[in-house]
Order: sequence, then structure tokens, then C-alpha cells
Amino acid sequence: MFGDLFEEDFSFISNNHYGKGKKSKPRVSEPPAPRDFTNLSGIKNQGGTCYLNSLLQTLLFTPEFREALFSLGPEELGTLDDTRKPDAKVRIIPLQLQRLFAQLLLLDQQAASTTDLTESFGWSGHEEMRQHDVQELNRILFSALETSLVGTSGHDLINRLYHGIVVNQIVCKECKNVSERQEDFLDLTVAVKGVAGLEEALWNMYVEEEYFENDNLYRCGACDKLVEASKSAKLRKLPPFLTISLLRFNFDFEKCERYKETSCYTFPIQINLRPFCEQTEMDDSEYMYELFSVIIHKGGCYGGHYHVYIRDVDELGNWQLQEEEDGLIEEKDLRDTENAKETENPLAVLKGILSEEEAKQIPVDQLGQKLLEKKGVSWNKKYRKQYGALRKYLQNHPQIFQLSPDGNKVGLKETHKLLFKLDSHGQNLQSPSQKNGVQWNYEKSPPRPRAASAGCHWFDLNDSKVQPIKEKDIEKQFQGKESAYMLFYRKAQLKRPPEACGNPRYQIPEHLLNEMNAANTELQKKRAECDSANNGIDLHLHLSSCYKFHNGALHPSLSCKESVVDLTIDRRKTLGDLRQAVLQVLESWEGDMVLSMAKPLPAGLHLYQVLDGDELTLDGIGLADGADIFVWNGKEVGGTKVLTGPEHEPVVLNVLRLAEHNEGGKGQHFSEVQHVFPCSTSLGQLHSALAPAGGIILRNGSGADTEAKNWQVFHEEDMKETIQSVGLRDGCSVLILDSHDQSFVNVASGNLTAFTYDISWLQVKNFCGVEEEAKHVKITATIETVMSDIKMKAIQEFQLQEELGNKSCLRPVSGNGKLLSPVPEDYTVKEAELKMGSLLGLCHGKAPTSTQLFLYFMVGSDQNCSPEMEIVVEETASVKECLNLMLEKSGLSGDNWHLRRLDWCYEAGEALSQQNATLKELNVCRGDTLVITEGKLPEKGFLKIPIWWLKPSSHKKHGENAQDQVNGITRKMEALQVSAAAAPAEPTHPGLDLCYAGRIEIAGEASLEDLKMQVLTLPCCQEQVVPLPSFLRAWTVDSRRPGNLLRDNKRTLSDYRLGASVEICIEPLQEEENLGPHELLLRVQMGIPGERDYSSSRDLVWDISKECTAWALRQRVASHYCLPVDKIEIAKYFPERFEWLPLSSWTQQISKRKRRKKQASLQSAPYHLKDGDIIGVKNLLLDDTKDFSTVRDDIGKEKQRQLALEKRKSRQERVQDPLFPDEKLPMKPRKPEVALSINVGVFR
Repeated sequence: MFGDLFEEDFSFISNNHYGKGKKSKPRVSEPPAPRDFTNLSGIKNQGGTCYLNSLLQTLLFTPEFREALFSLGPEELGTLDDTRKPDAKVRIIPLQLQRLFAQLLLLDQQAASTTDLTESFGWSGHEEMRQHDVQELNRILFSALETSLVGTSGHDLINRLYHGIVVNQIVCKECKNVSERQEDFLDLTVAVKGVAGLEEALWNMYVEEEYFENDNLYRCGACDKLVEASKSAKLRKLPPFLTISLLRFNFDFEKCERYKETSCYTFPIQINLRPFCEQTEMDDSEYMYELFSVIIHKGGCYGGHYHVYIRDVDELGNWQLQEEEDGLIEEKDLRDTENAKETENPLAVLKGILSEEEAKQIPVDQLGQKLLEKKGVSWNKKYRKQYGALRKYLQNHPQIFQLSPDGNKVGLKETHKLLFKLDSHGQNLQSPSQKNGVQWNYEKSPPRPRAASAGCHWFDLNDSKVQPIKEKDIEKQFQGKESAYMLFYRKAQLKRPPEACGNPRYQIPEHLLNEMNAANTELQKKRAECDSANNGIDLHLHLSSCYKFHNGALHPSLSCKESVVDLTIDRRKTLGDLRQAVLQVLESWEGDMVLSMAKPLPAGLHLYQVLDGDELTLDGIGLADGADIFVWNGKEVGGTKVLTGPEHEPVVLNVLRLAEHNEGGKGQHFSEVQHVFPCSTSLGQLHSALAPAGGIILRNGSGADTEAKNWQVFHEEDMKETIQSVGLRDGCSVLILDSHDQSFVNVASGNLTAFTYDISWLQVKNFCGVEEEAKHVKITATIETVMSDIKMKAIQEFQLQEELGNKSCLRPVSGNGKLLSPVPEDYTVKEAELKMGSLLGLCHGKAPTSTQLFLYFMVGSDQNCSPEMEIVVEETASVKECLNLMLEKSGLSGDNWHLRRLDWCYEAGEALSQQNATLKELNVCRGDTLVITEGKLPEKGFLKIPIWWLKPSSHKKHGENAQDQVNGITRKMEALQVSAAAAPAEPTHPGLDLCYAGRIEIAGEASLEDLKMQVLTLPCCQEQVVPLPSFLRAWTVDSRRPGNLLRDNKRTLSDYRLGASVEICIEPLQEEENLGPHELLLRVQMGIPGERDYSSSRDLVWDISKECTAWALRQRVASHYCLPVDKIEIAKYFPERFEWLPLSSWTQQISKRKRRKKQASLQSAPYHLKDGDIIGVKNLLLDDTKDFSTVRDDIGKEKQRQLALEKRKSRQERVQDPLFPDEKLPMKPRKPEVALSINVGVFR
């Protein structure tokens, strides 16, 4: 805080270090958090194992699978302790699965780890970071378990629980011969595309028949000829647990890309499979299945996240929701029952109307009328906004509705008419395949109400997070990007024993119970230790017997270690407990014991409030870790009374006195001594202690900075104020002036006068002489010295004639040796903004007065062609008068000229268009540089714009000279067919394929479309075939390359704020373009595999209205090239640096206590993405190199390096110039610009 304040001798203040450099206590590694109120454990995500976690939780909450696995003992599976033994036969996968299940059931932690299990799978660290398909994992895991359990009593575990049989039959219509083929299954895969729900998908698979007829006949083995036949499939054997995989992911053969089917797909909580089975004569209970798990996928086809909804069959978890939320939901359900029905998908409404019609088809208009009669509201009013027009809605559901060829009539397909009647009435219907003679009953009714103890509670298990949900929440997963992906049903007949209800220890082997009990004991011990460590505070006890009081503060009489005792105590204990602990540490204490808060200050240790209230906790009284406590009797220390409290806090002041003036130095010097005073000391007491008779005290208004010269006098009326009230703090300086020093002070104003000015010098160099080496002298001056006096002193020092005083002036010399504008002679050093030690040049020529301006000017902005000239004009002169004077001095004539300012790039910038305005009115300042530019200024409100034609760049083939290429755009010199005589002032644009087209003069209120139309009238543009202005793209020219893209053809040029010196380049297009405000135009180019080169660039339009992140751009580029997102790498090109900056879309795993940061926009640092930027693309399927650079980039960087070396060499030569022998130019080398980039792993 005080910097080097106490580097001086301060021996009378003790140099103790208590309270400084406190080391933070190493935090004890926290044990896993205990389970939350649900009493269920989640599973940690290792980076990309959410799919594994969802499947493991499903298997855990399948009690029959769990208990069958637990029934296998060490005698069959072996033990994990024997895994390192060479001859041991250890079935490690089922053992690790048993152990994980036991941890999930019994271990008191929020989430379990699957690291040991995945290691048993043989997965490397990279495998846990990759996401796979959960349906594929289900089959692979079951296969691994079957292989692991061969030769044990659990060899048929998977088949016993999940195995089913499908039979495919072909029936000959002539001989009635039945040919059948039997297939085993562990899970059923059903279609999603074009299907309304699970029942319809099963109907299509196991009820609908396929007929062989006409040209598609079947060869019957019995008849030995081609005959008509029917093909069907049925479920022959149903497993206890039915797993259904939904085909959410499909392939679009037109676009050649994968996509996810997000349409609505319903599935029931209970389902009767009788209609789909071969044998239908058994009791209904044999066919009834209940849903108990739904694995959900959120995201797209190239990545996403899995979590699972699970029904707690054994009631192991604590299910509860907020009562207020339940009340609101029930109240809303009762109030809006009818409205809720109406706002459902209109499919059911339309199917109901059509199923009641006797005719196969009715007119679409009549269907809309019947909807209005039945619901009291029209289609357009209720459904059009969400679902579109009625006719279009019917066309979008061809699997349900059958439209006539002309689209005017509609009917319900026979399959859905049967299903709808079945759904509505629950009647016994005959299958369309009546030749089988099989009668089936299908009943879709609301689930039977179950008692609260029947295991009907659902939970959402999302990796480590577990939360209760309602059964109706499952309906939210029917459709969308987050939707159901796998369904798990269990037979309704399967009943759980009463002793399993709410008992997580049920059927767990004894050795696992003992292991979990020991682990829980260890967890409790670690949590207690962590709790104690996190609540423990370290206190520093300062014992009064080891201290003495002097100079207003306490100082240790012994070493720091001997005078301070460290004590660790729980912050939840009371002050009384602290007293007892202190007594135990001290072992003996006589008299009263008082504990006071202490604070180490620069002056020493100071005491504050006394700690009272033995019943209060240490946390309650504000004791923090590392606090200092002083133990004493509350009255005195070492026989000296001690003043306590903030009002007596000691303050260290720097007391300065004037030293004798050092002639060879710079300004006045001080002697400095430190003193300590209580902050309640009055200024009168301070004056008596420090100032002699007649002396005065001044304070430094700049704080602790003794070099600042803002000294203020304390007056007589201030003497009653205290040190604290006037703002004097530790390290502040006060100046004591004796009576003979007070001549420097203007007591009336209370400020120092001449004393505050540093007596220093300025260098003056003689540029008026004829000698080869210009002499220089040092002139003593202050900041109030007038420039005319400095000039006369310099003339005398140079022994020049005094008459030169009226014919010379002083001009500052810049760091590179340039003579700057002369300084008015009536200015002081301060007004001239000169620093002490600056170099001035004594030059020929009269100095300008305070009303005159010294200006530089040149003809054209090229300094190599036109030398810089100087002129002095009145600031009240008009622009026209100034231009005439400059033309006269430069030897030019005519009225085809105008003036422009020189911008920071040393190019002709803003034009001085107001010819009659004065230089002062236009803020033209002394030392400004103006440029005489050829050509008349356009009239007010008009723009004169140079036009460039941007030709399509021709990409050179591999093997051609790479030095002729820059950024993939080749410079064609032959395209610049503009002679120096025809257009001498037109700049060329090296490095770009730009052809100068000419100038146009256009009104500022004209539209961009008008500008494009006028461009087409230019001679070199008439050869181009452009149907409409929308086939042209307009850019501003910035740094000799296309800059900002001009959008919206109807927008006026004045709206773009182009400026007077703008240049426009026009790019022809192959098709019309009208970019919106949220569309970004990028140029993408694909890397050539095996070569450090790219193919020709393509235009890519990217909509950034939703997000402008690296991940979104990767998706857009991948879609453009029809490649998977994870198989490309992209980078932005910076042509001015010849560098590529990869665009990383990886995200970081962060603590759950921190909010996930929003991904940064690519339009901000470090990418600054804008229109026209080049994006390089690497196809990782063909090219796995991550280097985006090309040979052209290497050449460009080498040229930049050579140019930098030449500039550095020229600067060094200038520094060593004999004209400036004593001058050292402040040349601080610039660090190379390095792009900030953070590469983090991808976690999807």
C-alpha cells in the first residue's frame, strides 16, 4: 500500500512482521457430498459418458437384473484382490458392476464414479471423452456380460430377462403352406419417421401383412411355382423386460447427411401386446407391460446429452415435490380441462371427425365446417398459427390421412380408423388379417390408479443430479430436440416381495455390505475432519508480558516467534471456550484476563475493542481466520497506560525540512524524518511538537508522493482540527518551514510559489550557423520562463549578433530529428507544453505570433514525390486564402485544387470543403499538415467516389510461383490499364485483383441501387453482363482491400456515413443477393490434402441472428461441405499478419457451483469476425494436419521480418547520427503481437 515508504532509516519503530505475509491454510480435500433429499445417488460424468450413466441407472432400477447379478458370489466370479495374480480367473466386469450397484444403493454420496468399471472395459482416457450411441452400448454390454458369465450359474441371465422371439411367416394362398423363420431379439427397433406413436409402429410391424401379387409373386416350396402369398410377423415369445429402441436418427439421401427425427412420437405408460403376439389365448395379464424407464437424448445427430426418467419400483428414493406447485398444477388442471384438450395436437380431433363419417372421403372444406360445429372454433382461428393451413396439414400427414388426387377430398386410412375405434371404445376388433382366424383384444385406457406404495414415483437421473418428476412429465419427451430414445417396459405380472420395498440392502452379498459399511464410516470420518478444518480459524495471541509501549504503539520486547502464540479453534465455539483455551495454552495467569482485538500498523501494534460476551460464538463476534488477539489486564502494559480504539490509532508522518540548494542538481532538496502521532492529535499540538517559534506547517495535497508540488499551508484557524479530520494518513508528508524559508510562500493564498518550480534547463541547438556540426548549449529555465528570454540567452551563449533576435525563432526537435512548428515568443515554457530537458532548435525565420498558425503542406499525399513545405498564416484566414498562399509558394496555378487534412495514416483525409470558413473555425491547429489535392470538390450534398472493379480471383495451380500470390488473390498488373497521365492521383491497390474503373459523382441522398446503376455506365464496366443491380456486391476499400460490405440496395448513401475520401469496389455475382442485417458473408476455402494450399474460395452466407459462436460456425461450414462437424477444423485468416487463428468450439468442464459461461461471440476479440473474412477448412477424413499456413504465408512473414530489421537498423543509424551526440531517443521495442487462444477439450 505504501510502496517504498519505509526504505529510509526507521529504527525507532519495531521491525516486527506479525500480521504480514499470512499464509492461507491449505484447504482439506473435501470428501464427496452426501445424498440429497431424494436419497438416490447419481453417477459422475467422465467427460462423455452420459450414455453409459443412463443405461447403468436403468439396469440398477431393474431389481430382477440387479438381484440376479448379486446372487453370483466370489466362488464363481473371483475377487478384485486377485486381479494381479497371474493364474487367477477373475470375471472383472460383473464384479465391478456389482460393486458399482452396491455403491449406488448404499454409499452415502451424491454421485458414484464409473472409472473402475470403464477400466475393466479396457477403455483408455480418450474413450471416456467420446460419446457413443446408448442403443449400441446396450447390445455390447449385454454381449460382454454373457461372455463374462459363461460357466457360472448366471450364464443365462441376459436371455432369461431380455430374450424374446419374433416369427416371420409367409402363407401360400393356394396350398395354405406356411413357411416361417424365427428370430431372436434382446431389444426391438421401431421406426419413428412417418409414424404417430409406438402402437402404430408395432401395428405396422406385427399386424399389417405384405402381399405378394401381380408382378411380385412368391415361389412356394410345396407348390413349386410362383404363387400369391401373404407375409406377416408376430411376437412368439415375450421377455419379462421389453427394450424398445426408437430410430430417431435417419439419413437424408438428397442432402447426403444424417439428421434427427424430432416429430411427435407417443408411447403409453401401459401397453397390451396381445394384438402383436402369435398366441393370444392367454390371460390379459400375460400381455400387459408397464413403462419403467425412458432414456432421453437431447441434441442433434452428431452429439448431445443423455439422461433417463426412471420409475422407482422398489421405492428406494424419497419422492416429494413442492406442495405449492402441486396445488397450482391441480387447480389449473381442474380449471382448464376442456381448454387443455382443445390445445392438444389436432390429429386426434380430425381423426375423430373422420372416423365417424360413413363415406370413405369427405371434402376438405366440409371437414373444416365439421370442426367448427364440434369445437365451436375454426381451424384458422385455433390451429393455423401453429400448424399452418388445414389442407397443408393434411398433406404433411400422409401416413394418417388419404387425400384424393386433386387434393379436395380427405379420408382416414383404414389402419388408423381401426386404431381410433379401438382407442375410443375398447371393443374387441378383428384383425385385418382375418384369414389367420385370430381374434385379439386391444385396450388403450388410462393407467390403472396405483397406490402410493406401488412404486409409481418417477425420477430424472441426469448424471450427478437426481430430482423427482411427475408421470405426466414423460409426455414432454414425445417430440423435439430433447425426446425419448429408448423405452424399457416390464411385465405387469412381476411383483416385488414386501421386504424389498424401501430396503436398498435387499439381496446384497455380505462382503459388499461390509465394504459399503466401512466406506460409509470412512466418509463420515472425512466429513467430520473436513468440517473441523473448514471451520477452524488460526488466531495469533500476543502476550502483554512480551510487549512494551513506546512511540504511540506496542512493540515486542522479544523476537516475533516468542511474543506471538498461535492457537487454532473452531469458529462455532464461544468466547468463553476461547478464554479456557487461552488459559490452557498459558498454563498460568494472575489477575484479570482481557482479550482485545489488535491490528498491526506501520507504527506498531494497536488495540481496538475488548471482546465481551462469553456466550457469543467466535463467528458471531466477527473473529476471522488470522485475527490478532492481545492478552492483557485491560489497563497497562509494562507499567504504561495504553490508549485503545480507533480514535487513538497511531499515524506515521514524513516530516520534511528544506535542505541547502544543490547547484548541480534539479530543484530543491529535503531532509526527511518519520514521526508517530495519535490520529486524535490536534494540529496545534503537532505544530508545538515540530515547528519552532514562527515556523509554519504545510501539507502535501498529493498524498504520500513527496515529489508532487501541491503544498498547502495550515492556517491558524485549522489548529483545532485533528490529524484524522484533515486527512493525514500513514505515509503523508508535512513540510516545516522556518522563518527564513517563508519567502517562498504566499501565505495569503496558502500555496508555495517560486519554490514549486524546478530550476532546470533546456537544450538549444544552433541551426543558424554555417558549421557542419551544429553547436548546442544548456539554458537554465523554469516552467514560467518566457520563450523570448530563452532565445536571447541562447544567442548570447552562441556569441551571435543580437540583430538575429528579430530574424530567428525557437523550434522543438522531435525524437527523429524533425524540426517542429516554431513556438510563439510570448509563450512560457508551460504554455508551450515543453518538458524540461527538451531540445530546441534556433532557426532562421520569424516566430509566429499567438494569432498566427505555422502549417506544413505538401502537394499530393506521397511524401517521396512531393517535399514537405512550411507556411505561416493568420488563423482568421479562410481556406480559400490559405490555399492560394500555398499554391503561390509551391509554384502552382489554376482553380482545380482543394485542401485536405493529413490523417493518422499519412494519407489525404478529410477535405476542407467550406471554402469561406476560417482556419480557426475548422479547428486547424499549429503544426498541422495539409495536403493540396488535385480536382475540384463536389458540390454540397454530392460525393465524388473512385470506383474499383473486383474481379473473381484466379487461384494458381500447384507448382506455380508462390511469391506472386498473396492470400489466394493474385495481383494482375495488366488489369490496371490506367496511365499516369490519365489518372495521376489514382492510387493502385497491390495485392488485390482490383481494376480501377473511374470516378462517379452522385448525390448523398441517392440509394445504393442508384450507385450500382451509375457504376454500370462507366466505360470499363459496360462490357460486363449484369442483369440487375442485385447482381452486384458493393464494398468500401479499406487498407487497399475490400472493407465494409454495403447492404440494402434501398438505403441512401448518407446513411452509410461514407465520408469524403471513401472508395468503393464492386464485385459481380452469378446470382441475386440481398443480405439481411444478421447475415454474415464469409469466404471459405478447403485445404488440399497433402499440400500446403487451398482450393478456390466460396462465398458462405451465415445467419448469426441466434448465435455467433465457434460451434455454430463449425456446424454451418460442415453443412456447407456435407461433412460431420467433428471431422473438420476451421481457422480465420489474418492477411496483414499472414497468420491463421484456429476457431475452437471446445467447452470447459467447470464446477457445478459456478455458472456456465456463455460462449464468446466471434465478432469480439480475438477473432473480430466480419464480412469478407477468409475461413480455412481442413477435412480431417483426408488431412489430419492442423497446420493451416501456406507457402505464401511463409514468404509474407519473411518479408515482414526483413522489413522490420531494416527499420530497426535505420533507427539505430539515426540514433548514432553525430548531429545528435548527446541525444538518446526513447526507442522502446514493441513486442510482437500474439493472438490470445485457449484450446480446451470438447465435452459433448
